[in-house]
Amino acid sequence: MSAVALPVLVAVLLLLRQNLFVVLGCATAYAYLVFAGEGLEGIILDAWSALNKDILLSIPLYVLAGNIMARGALADRLIRVMRALTGPIPGGLGAATILSCALFAAVTGSGTVTLVAVGAVMYPALLEAGYSKRYAMGALCAAGTLGVIIPPSIPLILYGVMTRTSIADLFLAGIAPGLLLTAVLVGYSVWLNRASRGEPWSLGEIAAALRDGVWALFMPVLILGGIYSGLFTPTESAAVAVVYALVVEVYLYRDLRLADLAAVTVVTGRLLGALFPVLMLAFSLNMFLTYQQVPTMLVEWLGQRVDDPAVMLVGTNVFLLFIGCLMDIGSAILVLAPVLAPLAADNGISALHFGVIMVMNLEIGYLTPPLGLNLIVAMGVFRESFWDICRGVLPFLLLMIGCLLLIAFTPQLVMTFVS
Repeated sequence: MSAVALPVLVAVLLLLRQNLFVVLGCATAYAYLVFAGEGLEGIILDAWSALNKDILLSIPLYVLAGNIMARGALADRLIRVMRALTGPIPGGLGAATILSCALFAAVTGSGTVTLVAVGAVMYPALLEAGYSKRYAMGALCAAGTLGVIIPPSIPLILYGVMTRTSIADLFLAGIAPGLLLTAVLVGYSVWLNRASRGEPWSLGEIAAALRDGVWALFMPVLILGGIYSGLFTPTESAAVAVVYALVVEVYLYRDLRLADLAAVTVVTGRLLGALFPVLMLAFSLNMFLTYQQVPTMLVEWLGQRVDDPAVMLVGTNVFLLFIGCLMDIGSAILVLAPVLAPLAADNGISALHFGVIMVMNLEIGYLTPPLGLNLIVAMGVFRESFWDICRGVLPFLLLMIGCLLLIAFTPQLVMTFVS
């Protein structure tokens, strides 16, 4: 009876529209009190044990670095470089939009920050150049999600922490899928807008744009190069990102004042204040499930019923796409990664491959109603109705699902840059 009461409790809380912190808190407390026979102090002890990891320091530091760069004029400089390079190509401004989002995502590691920063500049530019409103909204929403898979990626860090997978290897595994998605979205943009006229190349403008944006372009090279050369760890790279962002924005570009740093820190603190309490409870529940061997029992139960890895992979993708419509990516990884990763391993899917599959599925969830985060943010950026934005996103959504299937059934793509 007590086992039945737990899902009933969770269902009631969800029907009452409680947030994830309340749902996880009640579920974790119930599990510890009823099944483990421990007091609530067990939650705190397990949470501290799980949170006492150096790699978790990288999350607030990467978020802070992204917010510093979003507050400055970094997006404008990257956009100028991309427009100068793609100007003569038919549909070049659309290609510049996708590439600007991909580059900004590689710098900030955040999908929503990318959408806001690049969208504020490129949306009016696309409309003024004669691109359709539907295309402009769809392209920016879809390309804004590239920050979820292109390293440094906070969702990949969360997955690595929850499944004890190398963060550096996960970053490498995310490069090829990120490049594939970027290439497909650029190709579609050029084909769809092939009738639009480009502008002639200007070597002077290209040189000026590169000179103006060189410090911004160097950041992903510094971060990823430092990690894989062994110069610093993924955690130390986040600290390097913050220092580099401050130096570039405050002293080199002078787009940010030191006085603005307080406001940027407050915004970062609010984001982390929502994330870390959920992270703490998710770790506690994860440790409880591990003690009780729930993932092992689930793998054994499903293994008796599903003996085809392809069937398991399709079912997992459908499940994660559905979850992506209802939960934000961080929450979904915290709750599901520890349970699904052993199931994937039992079917011969490596932790790196499954991590990319999981993050890509949830990335697509940013674009799916009713809770697609980029769709909700886009309403404020573009001042358009929710369903108009959904119609603009639909062709990009289908392309991304096609890329997901290709990556899911071609593990060699994920392992392209992994030694």
